[in-house]
Formats: sequence, C-alpha cells, structure tokens
Amino acid sequence: MGSEHKSGFVAIIGRPNVGKSTLLNRIVGQKIAIMSDKAQTTRNKIQGVYTTDNSQIVFIDTPGIHKPKHRLGDFMVETAYSALREVDATLFMVSAEQPRGRGDDFIIERLKKSDTPVYLIINKIDTIEPDDLLPIIDDYRAQMDFAEIIPISATEGNNVENLLSILEDKMPEGPQYFPEDQVTDHPEYFIVSELVREKVLLLTREEVPHSVAVVVEDMRRDEYDKIHIQATIIVERSSQKGIIIGKGGKMLKDVGIKARKDIENLLGNKVYLELWVKVQKNWRDKSTHLQDYGYREMDY
Repeated sequence: MGSEHKSGFVAIIGRPNVGKSTLLNRIVGQKIAIMSDKAQTTRNKIQGVYTTDNSQIVFIDTPGIHKPKHRLGDFMVETAYSALREVDATLFMVSAEQPRGRGDDFIIERLKKSDTPVYLIINKIDTIEPDDLLPIIDDYRAQMDFAEIIPISATEGNNVENLLSILEDKMPEGPQYFPEDQVTDHPEYFIVSELVREKVLLLTREEVPHSVAVVVEDMRRDEYDKIHIQATIIVERSSQKGIIIGKGGKMLKDVGIKARKDIENLLGNKVYLELWVKVQKNWRDKSTHLQDYGYREMDY
C-alpha cells in the first residue's frame, strides 16, 4: 500500500481542430467534449476526469485560442488563459498535418511566460509518413523548451497510454477530487446543451453560423425514470430559425433524434426531448445575455 496518491490538473491548449476533444474523449472514454470539425465549438472549460487506482488527472479543455472578434471572443480567450494559471501541466497540442502557423506562434509566445511545464503533443501522426515526424519535432523544439515532446494519434490511440503515464508520473501528491465514476464536473445541463448545439452545427453545416446557443430550460425525471428535457435553441436571425426548423419541421426533428440518442447514452436513461427555436438579435454582443446563456466566469 506504500505508494502515495497523485492528482493534478492539466490544461489542453491549441489551435482549433487539432483534436483536443478527440483526445479527451479517448482518455475519458465517453463523449463529453463536443466533437465538430468547425472552429470555436467548445465554449466552456469542459473537464475530463481520468481516474486510476492511485491517481487522478483532471483535464481542462480550454476554448480555441484565437484573436477575438467580438465580446464572446474576448471572454473565451480570457477563460483559456486563466486556466493556464491554475494547472500542474499544460499540453500544447498541434497537428502533424498542418505546418506551424501564426496561431501556434501566438500560443507559444504566451506559453514561454508560463511557470508550468509545457508538453508538446503532436497529434494526427497516423496521417503522415514516419520520416516526416522528425522535421516537425525539430521545428517546434527550436521555438521553445518543452518538458517533453510526445507524438500521438488521438483517433487511433497511438501512444496515448504513454502520454497518460508520463502525466501521472509528473502529478503532485494529492487527493482524489472527484468520485471515480465522474468524468466531468459540469452539470448535465451543460453537456445536454452542448450535445444539442453540436447536432445543430452538424446538420445545418454552413447555413447556420456559430451564433447558436442552446439553453436547457428544464430537466426532470418522471416516476418511470424517464428524463424529460426542454431546451431552446437561440439564433440571431429569423432566417436561421427557418433553417433549423426545416421543411415541415424535419430539420428540428432530426436534431432532436440525434441529440436524444447521445443524451441517452450519456445519462443511461430514456429521454424525452422537446426543442424550441427562438430568435434573439445580436445576443452575442449583449453581455447580459452572455450571462443568461451560461457563459459565466467559471470559478475553479
């Protein structure tokens, strides 16, 4: 029994689409982070919790770091940087498919000022020739001093075990913060709204921009243990409302069916999901609305 229990917090940071959510989902083994090939879809610090017999790593998934275009953007970037001040390690994730770009350099400049050890995670190594990996490693190594450089494929699982054991090793002694069956510290409301939002983005593709919020108005169990959820999809223009509802309500129905499946898997119960669509002009630029829609400063 002699060995001590280790635990700590790890931030995952990187440009949009490098595979942060895919990695979290693989580690945690459940679909908790929204999966989408569109930038800027993860809006809050979703935490994946990885628990073993003698360690616990709490992952903080920071929103994609980019130059903000409006107030929601400012807020997201602030959230991302504040996360870096409270962690035991930072994973800076890049994609083997894309050359280092200005976005990466922008992040590297910030990371140089960080007191936390920074691990460079080169993802998507399954998409390149093995010989092409070394030049990528050399290129990043020349930019800053990383604690370690770990090539992985989050999709295929290559080297993810190794990454986890390196992190476990580096965590300080500490308690188990969360029960072992808990994979995220967000209330189900948040996850449900993210899953609905993901389906809207997935099914409407380019037609509906990211200015979509989903508010879960109500969630309750009935006596048969079925969960009743009422949620409102909020858009900025009535034309977008039309697209989401679709011909004869078909699009909204598809969103509901797909979201319900994921929610049932997550909660392990039968779900009855009711969706509405509401237009609220320019909600992103009204700070008061940002508060209402759950984009609050998280207290960690």
